[in-house]
Amino acid sequence: MADDKKSFREEVLDRFAALITAAFGLVAALAWNGFILSLFKQIFGTTEGLLPNLAYAVVVTIVAVIAIIMIARSVERAKGSS
Repeated sequence: MADDKKSFREEVLDRFAALITAAFGLVAALAWNGFILSLFKQIFGTTEGLLPNLAYAVVVTIVAVIAIIMIARSVERAKGSS
């Protein structure tokens, strides 16, 4: 019984930590979105209209995919060296 409560408590703490981490990730993503949008406006002059918004979405998606791949590879290297 004590083990069940402990494992439940640990699971709740793990989920709570994951939720807080996700919340901070969202805040950071929104901050970066604002920066990238401002940079995009400064370089291209506007983000009004369908084509500039499409270009912005494509650029952000490409950067995100590359970053995710690099992070995943770094994690795999770190796990392999342990």
